[in-house]
Amino acid sequence: MTRSIHDIKIFKQKALQWASAFEAVCYLDSNGFKDAYSKFDTLIAAGAKKELAAYAGNAFDQLETFRKQNPGWITGFFGYDLKNEIENLSSSNPDRLHFPDLYFFVPQYLIIINGGQVEIIADDAGDVFSQIELQELKQPCRITGVKLQSRFSKAEYLNAAEKIKAHISRGDIYVTNFCQGFFADDVSIDPVTAFLQLNQISPNPFASFFKWKDNYILCASPERFLAKRGNQLISQPIKGTAKRGDTPKEDEVIKQELRNHTKELQENVMIVDLVRNDLTRSAKQGTVKTEELFSIHSFSQVHQMISTVVCELQDGISPVWAIKNTFPMGSMTGAPKVSSMQLMEQYERSRRGVYSGAIGYFGPDNDFDFNVVIRSLLYNATEKYLSFHAGSAITYHADPEKEYEECLLKAKAIMEVLGQKSLNEKNSKKNASDFKGLLNNEDAEIFHDYLKQARSEWDRDIGRG
Repeated sequence: MTRSIHDIKIFKQKALQWASAFEAVCYLDSNGFKDAYSKFDTLIAAGAKKELAAYAGNAFDQLETFRKQNPGWITGFFGYDLKNEIENLSSSNPDRLHFPDLYFFVPQYLIIINGGQVEIIADDAGDVFSQIELQELKQPCRITGVKLQSRFSKAEYLNAAEKIKAHISRGDIYVTNFCQGFFADDVSIDPVTAFLQLNQISPNPFASFFKWKDNYILCASPERFLAKRGNQLISQPIKGTAKRGDTPKEDEVIKQELRNHTKELQENVMIVDLVRNDLTRSAKQGTVKTEELFSIHSFSQVHQMISTVVCELQDGISPVWAIKNTFPMGSMTGAPKVSSMQLMEQYERSRRGVYSGAIGYFGPDNDFDFNVVIRSLLYNATEKYLSFHAGSAITYHADPEKEYEECLLKAKAIMEVLGQKSLNEKNSKKNASDFKGLLNNEDAEIFHDYLKQARSEWDRDIGRG
């Protein structure tokens, strides 16, 4: 059943509030951002006809079976620690959230929003429309009394970053994503209103609200992990971050600095190389292409450098296996991938869990779309415990002080929702180049040769070279 809705913003809020009464909820919102791969503005799945909760070991096998048994719409998430199933890895850091490593469900109710058109797929779609329209929206209330703690003092973070740089100097790895965790105990929040506040402060194209029993993911992600459209796979890794300017003129200057900043380009191109390599496991030979390199996208909180890598899916590779072949996403691991993940398990102090994982859907046409779970607040209502992570890329030329500031910049919106003062207000005038260490002239010359080669490969990929 499809209806035209006049005030779609209010309808989405009411629909989310209605859906939140179920134990299984997946809300995906593009916040008006559209690209060539978009299929809808918003998708809401509520209630589980069938469900699968699995843990690292044979989780992908279980999902493959579940998908074959349920070829229609299913929504869910992949947790970062599925790495332990894919590679010979382990996770020993503490986990107080207790999400499964993988969870998917067949929705009892599915709502798809495009523009002002709302389609509800359910046996009693008319009743659902009525129930949603009758919802009285809760008044947003400011969250107070959250005693937020960090798992690293600033000095501890800086020390760890220097040790990671020493590994890079020895050649153990080239680049890694080092994450620090923040948490609070004895916290009671309303997850729906908290998500709506986060989505208002930081509206991003891959925002999501996910509920599994009494566990919640409030996600303001700007990043697509992997999508399938027909026989094409699309990955859009983000590497390169800069603060928004206070004026349009300052904003444009910062964007240009980010676009031409050698350190940011270095991060991005190394992860693009990693993503290209990951996609070859699922691609028809010779079809992996860098469709867009070093593109600057602006969001409410930050500018991001995003590249797009595509390929044609090899015959015989299922959608589930295409995801397994690229998981976890390179932008949240590093290069070499396995060595980076091993090292971060050693230096990070809490289990990432759903953070650095992915939320999304498989459709009845066997297409799928999954985000990267970053800029996200995780909450266990039973334990009254919440946490979030923020990370940045550590390379040989990284300045740990600036990387620490970048983590806080990425956490700013969540801190605002939790009623916390931004910890980097005194550095609010930082421009793009201030966020990263600079290369010396000799290293810059070497790296520019590398970039020249990368750009040449990009031109060849898209038929311009």
